[in-house]
Amino acid sequence: MKIVAICGAGIGTSAILKLNAERALERLGVEARVSATDVASVGAAASDAQVILTSPELVKHIGATNADIVVIDNYFDLDEITAKLEIAVG
Repeated sequence: MKIVAICGAGIGTSAILKLNAERALERLGVEARVSATDVASVGAAASDAQVILTSPELVKHIGATNADIVVIDNYFDLDEITAKLEIAVG
């Protein structure tokens, strides 16, 4: 399974989301490859992803995708990330 975490520019906040997604997946006992990218590169980075993690503001910039888009309100809330990933990968 491939999961891509995206942020608006650079990879600062997406790296935080990536790390917390990996922690959440570990809690769930799910193996996945998680990568971080910016919204401008999401087309290439997420072309074969099953899940895209992003903030509410960036959803409209993702474009057409076959991946499940999971909106994360608080990149630091491990419980939120775990609950939403459990639904997406369940």
